[in-house]
Amino acid sequence: MNRIEKYVDRIDKELDGLNLNRKPDQLYKPCEYLLENGGKRLRPVFVLMGAGLCGGGQDKAVPAALAVELVHNFTLVHDDIMDEAESRRGRQTLHIKWDLPVAILAGDLLFVEAFRQLQSYHHTEIVENETVLKLYDTLLDSVRTVCEGQAMDMEFESNRKVSSSDYLTMIEAKTAALIRASFMMGGITAGAGQSELEKLRELGTTIGLAFQIQDDLLDVVGDPEIFGKSRGGDILEGKKTYLLLYALEQSNETVQNELNRLMNQPDKAAKDVDSVIQLYQKSGAIKQAEKLILQYYMDAENQLNQFEDSVFKEDLASLLDFMKNRDY
Repeated sequence: MNRIEKYVDRIDKELDGLNLNRKPDQLYKPCEYLLENGGKRLRPVFVLMGAGLCGGGQDKAVPAALAVELVHNFTLVHDDIMDEAESRRGRQTLHIKWDLPVAILAGDLLFVEAFRQLQSYHHTEIVENETVLKLYDTLLDSVRTVCEGQAMDMEFESNRKVSSSDYLTMIEAKTAALIRASFMMGGITAGAGQSELEKLRELGTTIGLAFQIQDDLLDVVGDPEIFGKSRGGDILEGKKTYLLLYALEQSNETVQNELNRLMNQPDKAAKDVDSVIQLYQKSGAIKQAEKLILQYYMDAENQLNQFEDSVFKEDLASLLDFMKNRDY
């Protein structure tokens, strides 16, 4: 097991230790089902690494890491409901396996359990009261920002004039906010000063932007068997992604009209998805996305170099290299 896997293994063991084997089944079983489904566990790992980059220990950061992972899963449940998604990570979504009321209630419980993790700091002498307040403020602010980003994303559906710059603003809220909070909460448990927290904020934001645009790209160029989603899923759903918006900006009126026609079709066939991807290629959108992703990861590596040398810095550098070349 390499060192990155050890971080993930610790988070998985801590999640297994949560007291979710309770009654009623219709509340707790869906939460167990969701957490058993795994995932990359990137956000809680970032909490542990953020603590380490600032000279702190993992033990202090574990409750904050669990809080972040539970909030992340809470957002996934609600996101799946809003998107009417039928599967996630190769398994049925909660509202499909059970029903809509059960899924909403399970999401609410995950949100409550997240803040119960932070509450555990009140019953120990691990951190000072001021630190606990910072953790609450950071996580709550990130959840509010995620909601704002989701609302922007929903507005994009009916707004015909959306730019690629607008999209970057939206994903900085919807995707990067919780990643940003993850690093910062780790730093807070380590007693980091404002200067270090700002560095963690920048690092988390950059990684979040790279991660989301990479997801957009993998949706059209990734192997469905590895990526775990149907090829062109965003196209089938008519989503405004960076690729679509850049392609529209770089194309003439004829191509713009064709792209809009294809994206607005209610029942798209596989050939329609292929046509959209071909237009992405011709417009340079795919190459531009690849270029932007690489630039963000280079920026993140430079931001990481602002921290003192440590095993955590080495581990995050390895993780960034893995993320940069990921195919899922």
